[in-house]
Amino acid sequence: MDRAMRVGIEIDDGLARVTLRRGESGNAIDLEMAGGLLDAARACAAESVRAVLLTGEGKSFCVGGDLGEFSRLSGEALEKHLIAVTGALHEALRTFAAGDAPVVAAVQGAVAGAGIGLAASADVTLAADNASFTTAYTGIGYSPDAGVSWFLPRLVGPKRALDLLLTNRRVKAAEAEAIGLVSRVVAPDRLAAEAVRTAEALRDGPTAAFGATRRLVATGLTADLGTHLDREARAIAAAASSAAGREGVAAFLAKRAPDFTRAAPST
Repeated sequence: MDRAMRVGIEIDDGLARVTLRRGESGNAIDLEMAGGLLDAARACAAESVRAVLLTGEGKSFCVGGDLGEFSRLSGEALEKHLIAVTGALHEALRTFAAGDAPVVAAVQGAVAGAGIGLAASADVTLAADNASFTTAYTGIGYSPDAGVSWFLPRLVGPKRALDLLLTNRRVKAAEAEAIGLVSRVVAPDRLAAEAVRTAEALRDGPTAAFGATRRLVATGLTADLGTHLDREARAIAAAASSAAGREGVAAFLAKRAPDFTRAAPST
């Protein structure tokens, strides 16, 4: 199976659209899909993408790992297979996180297991009001992957994260927004358009400043205050002296909208 059949990527004018293409299976993640996500992440890095839009075809965004595939293996073979799947999936997450380009996820229907990791890893996560979330792992005797045990405590707090991880209770979209698991909830018929609008707005923004901001938020959760303040000082100094920083200030003083794409360095 060609990985491109599992995960599609279209890059146009700085916006990468990454699509999970196993809608008939709830976009369950098998080895080929994990590899396809890694290919897509690497393509985004190689092509100097300015924003990423992650979506899933069909009724559900992603129901987690492909248990049918996993059930065909046992013992050492299963362990090696899961190491391969998580290895590709985790490297994809690391690659998306390492870049400057913000990631927007649009989720609908069932979001479970590794699907929660994909949704939670995005910088902006839009959920249709028909979306529901369940960690699911311990319900089948598994422990988390896809960064779920890293993202959830940071988004919803450790106590609530353990509630979700241990009880596997289903969280509807409204509660997911209230506890900080998603950025905002929209009507299902508006999800695609709102996700594109958000991704395009980020695509047209100051990409390097976005990257610095993403890294500051990520490292600020574990750094001591003094270290973090030093990082902020270095980051804002670099941003101010960049072409985008100069364009932003000039536009503000001239009372016009900034054109950060024109100020972007050539690639």
